[in-house]
Order: sequence, then structure tokens, then C-alpha cells
Amino acid sequence: MTMSSAVTPLSEEARYYRIGEVSRLTALKPFVLRYWETEFPMLQPVKGHNGHRLYRQEDVDLVLKIKRLLYDEGFTIAGARRHLKEAANSSDSADQRSTFAADNATSQLNRKMLLDLRDGLRSFLTLLERK
Repeated sequence: MTMSSAVTPLSEEARYYRIGEVSRLTALKPFVLRYWETEFPMLQPVKGHNGHRLYRQEDVDLVLKIKRLLYDEGFTIAGARRHLKEAANSSDSADQRSTFAADNATSQLNRKMLLDLRDGLRSFLTLLERK
């Protein structure tokens, strides 16, 4: 499987991702994604006709947000759940402001992921140069 097929959704129009694709995109194990579905009621991927989970882009964005809250900001699962519920309730009054903040947070997360990838590749290159 090529790298480009790993991030290509099943259908360009529908923009659905299988759990393995979401796992690779978010650097999370599939069992973590399935567990989070039980802990975060707002994370509900649709089930295909064959019973497979199909994540929409909004689901992938939510997974990245949950990951940031838990891993980067140190929230507990209960705290992250509460934070997301409060954010959803307050977003009605400040929708444009929260959209900008979410876009900014996503951009920062993407930047952090790219920097981590770069550092990992540099470490790998250093190991290869030693041999």
C-alpha cells in the first residue's frame, strides 16, 4: 500500500475513512479509537452495510481534538468529555470565534505533527549515517 492510498478516503464525495486510515492519520491504535467511541458520545462514526466503522472528516477532526486534550493538555477522559460538551454548548453563541480557534488549534496540531515527523526522520538519518 502506498502512502497516498493510506490517507485517501473511500469516496471523494462522501469523504469516509475506515478505522485503519483514521488510525494512521491520527497515530492512534484502532482499539483506542473504539474505546473513545464508548467514552465520548459525540464521536459516533457511521456503520457501513458490512458493519465497518466509517469516519467522516468531522469525526477525524474530533479524534484529533480529543487526542490533543488528553495527550497534550493533560485532561482526564471525564474532563475532556466535559470540555467538549461545554464547547459545543457555548459554540452556538460564538460560532465564528470558535471556528477560528478550532482552525488555529488544528493548524498548530498539524505543525506539531510535522515537526515531530521531521525530528524522527532526522534521528533515523543519523542512525543510518553511523553505519
